[in-house]
Amino acid sequence: MKKEHNIFALAMIFCLVIVPVYGQYYSKTVMRATQRAKKMTRLHFFLHDTVSGENPSAVVIARPNITQPSSFGFGTLFAINDPLTVGPALTSTLIGNAQGLYVSSSRDPAVFTTVMYADLAFTSGRFNGSSFSLISRSSSSDAIRELAIVGGRGAFRMAQGFALTQINFANLTTGDVILECNVTLHHY
Repeated sequence: MKKEHNIFALAMIFCLVIVPVYGQYYSKTVMRATQRAKKMTRLHFFLHDTVSGENPSAVVIARPNITQPSSFGFGTLFAINDPLTVGPALTSTLIGNAQGLYVSSSRDPAVFTTVMYADLAFTSGRFNGSSFSLISRSSSSDAIRELAIVGGRGAFRMAQGFALTQINFANLTTGDVILECNVTLHHY
């Protein structure tokens, strides 16, 4: 029995000795990172969230199995592909779209609160091919909502910032909303 313990101890020592030799880190720095100047960009556009009609831009993809007074009740999950335009009219110049998810997160039927993840991508103009991502909570009880920007790609690589949104138009019967968005991005 003692011989087996000695063999096991020698095997463990061998493993501990061999690891530093063969267990090298699999990455190396090719060049030193240079300090790049951070840029600030301000954007202004309108987001059209349409849940009604034959061609909605937001659809319910999951709903809890509980009785609720509204189709927008607590726990309802929406998928979005909302157009972004220069002006408040849906017929104004299309500059991109917001794709993502939001979930109704308020048990109070009088207050529509969501937690939203969306990637806002630009498909024309100066920022064509670039996007930024936001994830935040938003409540209908706030006149101006502040959403956190947590990243981006293209011209907005490594973006941080915030989006201030306010309702430009709301149809309380259908749930369709047009949001005016003022965005401040800090990026490289």
